[in-house]
Amino acid sequence: MTAALTIITGGAGFIGSNIAASLAARGEEVVVCDRLGHDDKWRNLARHLIAGFVAPPDLPRYLADNAGLVKAIIHMGAVSTTTETDADLIVETNIRLSTLLWNWCAQRGVPFIYASSAATYGDGAHGFSDDNDPAALARLRPLNAYGWSKLAFDRHVVDQMRRGRRHPPQWAGLKFFNAYGPNEYHKGGMMSVVARNHAIAAGGGRVRLFRSYRPDYPDGGQLRDFVHVRDAVNVVLWLLDNPGVSGIFNVGSGQARSFNDLIAALYQAVGREPAIDYIEMPESLRDRYQYFTQADLGRLRAAGYHMPMTGLEDGVADYVGRFLSQPDPYR
Repeated sequence: MTAALTIITGGAGFIGSNIAASLAARGEEVVVCDRLGHDDKWRNLARHLIAGFVAPPDLPRYLADNAGLVKAIIHMGAVSTTTETDADLIVETNIRLSTLLWNWCAQRGVPFIYASSAATYGDGAHGFSDDNDPAALARLRPLNAYGWSKLAFDRHVVDQMRRGRRHPPQWAGLKFFNAYGPNEYHKGGMMSVVARNHAIAAGGGRVRLFRSYRPDYPDGGQLRDFVHVRDAVNVVLWLLDNPGVSGIFNVGSGQARSFNDLIAALYQAVGREPAIDYIEMPESLRDRYQYFTQADLGRLRAAGYHMPMTGLEDGVADYVGRFLSQPDPYR
């Protein structure tokens, strides 16, 4: 029987559920591996035909029972909270599980696409180039355990390739920058600034942003690469359609914009004038805060990905108009 199933770990999460929605819309059979819990996370998948659900502890057995049916694994599942301090939990989920799936795909000849992160770049002192060279990766200094775990797996993958070890026929690590868009509502404090502040802006309230503690950045002038989730999904779909492409790639808009710009776009989308208060940043974050991120998309473009990335104002307007302002904001 021809392999037909695409497994998405973290498939009920933010980026994972958007990938699942796009694949289901293409008529593909999607199997979601995730925990749904007791909140409304299930709504991320409610509109789509899902071929199967697997609890994370049952994934090894599911893979063993369905080995010949799996056409690709898209590994989005992770402990993604940047403030998580349980390093053992992070290692178990973000490194050991990723390694298990890498090895399984290598043995079975199955494509493997996984989520890395822009958090691997730390404070950006060494730039934001997705250089796959082992020495370049070794120079990076993440600011938290989450970023370190993602870098540790990137380095493991590159080392396996350098040593000529068995590897999946296609593999790709995607360094997602600051993604925003539908289906992020279960993330609580880790939601995008747009989602967290939409109700405030729409109701005529004042949005709060962190003050700057560097003289070269004004309050609210800290810069991020904000990427619409549909652009992240488009990169994943393009990789699946181009099995000859492998490597670690940045996935962002390619343009750094300020939080002031982001909030201005949000107020514009809800038809109100911007109203911002600047508040003190918690001391625990001040020495671990990124003031600038910007994806270098050179490697991704050189690999053949030429779709345009969504501009900030257009992306926020789309998110507000089609989702956040609707009674049912889910994709």
